[in-house]
Amino acid sequence: SLRRSRSKHLTMSSSSPRTAMARDSKKKKKKRLKGSPVSKLTDDILADIISRVPYKSTCCCQCVSTRWRDLISHREHQKKMPQSIAGFFHEGSNAFRSPRNARYFTNLSRQRYPLVDPSLSFLPDCERLDILDGCNGLLLCHCWMAVDPMAFYYYVVCNPTTGKWVAVPATDGSSMVSVARLVFDPAVSSHFQVFEFIDEQSRGIAEDELDADCCGRIEALAIYSSKTGAWKYQTVEHGPFVIPENSVSAFFNGILHLPAYECVVAVDVEGANWWLVDVPEPPYYADCIGGVFPSQGHLYFAESDRSKLSVWVLEDYVTGKWTLKHNVSHLHLFGREYSSFADYYSVISIHPEHGLIFIVSGEEKTLMSYDMDSGELCILRQLGWECRPPYVPYVRLFSESLGDEN
Repeated sequence: SLRRSRSKHLTMSSSSPRTAMARDSKKKKKKRLKGSPVSKLTDDILADIISRVPYKSTCCCQCVSTRWRDLISHREHQKKMPQSIAGFFHEGSNAFRSPRNARYFTNLSRQRYPLVDPSLSFLPDCERLDILDGCNGLLLCHCWMAVDPMAFYYYVVCNPTTGKWVAVPATDGSSMVSVARLVFDPAVSSHFQVFEFIDEQSRGIAEDELDADCCGRIEALAIYSSKTGAWKYQTVEHGPFVIPENSVSAFFNGILHLPAYECVVAVDVEGANWWLVDVPEPPYYADCIGGVFPSQGHLYFAESDRSKLSVWVLEDYVTGKWTLKHNVSHLHLFGREYSSFADYYSVISIHPEHGLIFIVSGEEKTLMSYDMDSGELCILRQLGWECRPPYVPYVRLFSESLGDEN
């Protein structure tokens, strides 16, 4: 009898009011989560709700649950989700530093540390790695062979956010190609294409046979598809045109656009259809070219002359019709305090969701943003005198799928 009484007493002690309250709280919480109104929403409705919040909030939504993460990453919902430039990849070279060549990532947020590790340490070891281009969250890189740094090894297409990467075999002329671009649309497919624009010298034409009036003329195009795992070639019959090495490309509405001298070259993903669209205003000197940028559902062309910055929007490919969207004098753009920036600067990007232009200028390569709506110029940070183009804008991509990834 005493033993039964003691056992009963222990049982009552273990069920103290505090323990009982905690147990009831867990039950209520579980019941509340199970019957949450959000859990009852269909994927389409939930995706539509998330698409209406700012980009930073969308990134936070990735951490709510595996359902939300997969929902945001799904390509059927990619077009609905807000996009924002997280920052820029760029490189620098300094003979007094080791290593001599360094790679950086500059945040556009106010976070102290980079959102992305610029070392791309998840990639295989190679003697040298150069970032050539970026498109919708993926990067196109050159990898040089460790045993022979002068021998071209392969391309790598990678996603810095997820650490996924795919090796792309080089062509016979890849080591001599100066213009290679990446094409990728996560809303359409997980596969990508790599474009090589092959000029006369890369094609092996002798120097005495080169066209003196159009040196560096593009002669052929090679396209690699991650879906087929092969390159295809075709002769370029449109032109002549010359694409500068560091021209800023834009992939928009299934078409790759590259600024050339006095025109914009446009080609579809199959390389079957070409357009040569005259620029709105010829450059004021031979080495000056503008840039093409997709933003807010349109294709923009930004160029500068000795006195102003002009931004145009393309209305028609066939007629080459451009409409002037914005025009600002250098005095109004930079003010007297930064008037020296007007001597040399370049537009490196336009925000995909807003009328915000990103500019690099001055000896210290100062990164600035200019709001076309408010006319406000904002000094973001100095990248350093050693930094050089390309300045590759990066939009974070959370999708795990990448062609035939490793």
